[in-house]
Amino acid sequence: MADRRFPRSVYRVGEEPDPRFTLANERTFLAWIRTTMALLAGAVALEALGVPEHPLLRHGAAIVLIAAAVLVIAQAWWGWVRTERAIRQRSPLPSPFSALPLILALVAVAVLIGGGLALGEY
Repeated sequence: MADRRFPRSVYRVGEEPDPRFTLANERTFLAWIRTTMALLAGAVALEALGVPEHPLLRHGAAIVLIAAAVLVIAQAWWGWVRTERAIRQRSPLPSPFSALPLILALVAVAVLIGGGLALGEY
């Protein structure tokens, strides 16, 4: 059965865990996917809604949001893999990745948009 499941690098190790743990890990992964979709929606909204902002600041904020979305999706996948392996091997769960890059990206977007609006760049 493990040979038919993806990714094989996860399902070939250890033993089948209690499904509740695997499902909880999957729910966490899906929450990160929703976060990624929200970041991408924010980037699209900046352009589609024509936020009254200097174009360079608006484009910069959109690019930061897209870059953050790429980072979050990579973190979501890698975090799911690391946690699932640990669950299957009955070893301690790995420490979570830091949310610091995401926080810094959101602060940068707030500075670009909020600062531009405060300076009357529209």
